[in-house]
Amino acid sequence: MAKLYFYYASMNAGKSSTLLQADFNYRERGMRTMVWTARLDTRGQGMVRSRIGLEADAHLYDPDTDLWAAIRAAHDTQPLDCVLIDEAQFLTRDQVWQCARLADEAGIPVVCYGLRTDFQGELFPGSAALLGIADKLVELKGVCHCGRKATMNLRVDESGQAVSAGEQTEIGGNERYVALCRKHFTSALAG
Repeated sequence: MAKLYFYYASMNAGKSSTLLQADFNYRERGMRTMVWTARLDTRGQGMVRSRIGLEADAHLYDPDTDLWAAIRAAHDTQPLDCVLIDEAQFLTRDQVWQCARLADEAGIPVVCYGLRTDFQGELFPGSAALLGIADKLVELKGVCHCGRKATMNLRVDESGQAVSAGEQTEIGGNERYVALCRKHFTSALAG
């Protein structure tokens, strides 16, 4: 039976490289996958890229994308063995339910990868929905500079100072975010 999976972690924990490895494993065995990523992330339009240099072409979704219809149409043309979604924190609640429907009704495993929380420790809407309904939750481990598990994403400004206010979503990589354990996250925000 197909399932809905959510692999979550802080920044720089290997979510995209894990997705790309899964995609490679399916394709190496002659299976058909469909990879998706958020249009909002403009760093690699139409690509999923990892920091270690792996990459793959991807379909783009935005809040208006009907994932059920798009993926089901592709599946009806040529059956899919797995759907892999990067930046899943940007999915809407309805899109998460569409992913569940793909697993439940179309029999396609859907594996989502994303951040659990934003730079203020708040759940993203897509992550909240996935944490609520996914069949399987898998935490990938990032590492804080102290060696403890990184669970938080600290947003920093151009001079490396902690940012505590702003829009929930601001696209960026190592220049804008630092993965930290909760202790060092709290300490950095306290100033």
